[in-house]
Amino acid sequence: MTTANPTPTLRNFVELNLAVLFLSTSGVLGRFIPLPAEMAVWWRALLGGILLALFCWYKGYSFRIAKGRPLVITLVSGVLMAAHWVLYFYALKLSTVAIAMLAVFTYPAMTTLLEPLLLRKSFEIRHLLLALLVLVGVYLLAPELNLSSDVTAGLICGLASALMYALRNVLLKTQLNAVSGAVLMFYQMVIVLVVVSPALAFFPFVPPAEAIPYLILLGLITTAIGQTMFLMSFRHFSVTTASILGCINPVFGISFGAILFNEFPPLASLLGGAFILLAVVIEALWLKRV
Repeated sequence: MTTANPTPTLRNFVELNLAVLFLSTSGVLGRFIPLPAEMAVWWRALLGGILLALFCWYKGYSFRIAKGRPLVITLVSGVLMAAHWVLYFYALKLSTVAIAMLAVFTYPAMTTLLEPLLLRKSFEIRHLLLALLVLVGVYLLAPELNLSSDVTAGLICGLASALMYALRNVLLKTQLNAVSGAVLMFYQMVIVLVVVSPALAFFPFVPPAEAIPYLILLGLITTAIGQTMFLMSFRHFSVTTASILGCINPVFGISFGAILFNEFPPLASLLGGAFILLAVVIEALWLKRV
């Protein structure tokens, strides 16, 4: 059982939005990395894990996790994180940045249902309505889909990735009162490495030179900084609230995709983006008044 979230401050909102901005780089960086999904995830976890270990050591954080339920939750959430990343990279490879990110960002709607069920909390009508608003926005924001096999497979991978991410977030919420978010993310990286390591038997170990800068950025900005900041925001927001506020992520990601890959969604996407931003603004204003 978790304790109630303290009232968020302006700093908490700024930190959450910075986390979302950092996380939104995953789509374009993933497209730049010429590696199979499993190897891209393996290198991301290795580099992110090293950076997080150094940060935790510097800050003097304890790496101890209690046995029993906390250890089981940490292990299960790490496996879910590995599945989320691999499926997300497949979605990026099979479709576009826009389709992959929009599919993954159905996870706030999934979180709205999962958090009350798994954490034994009551459903909030506000969150259900905002999740519906986000889904409408995602639907409108998506480019017209050519239902070829690759695009369909990419969309399915993105939706499966969203489910894994929603489950992982809700589970880790229960551990943040006892363990630092950076330490939890470090263990996530270790578990992801173990889960994905069988891929080393099938793919070349050394990445091509052109992939190295993007892997470093993915490990540092998106993973070590962005994922940790987003996870730590759960101390100040419910998982559902943080997820809804984080729905501006696809807007950032699609903008990057348009600039770097000329992947311009149709004009209808402007309306979809407006729906998503409206959900973010409504939740932010609601939190400000309570």
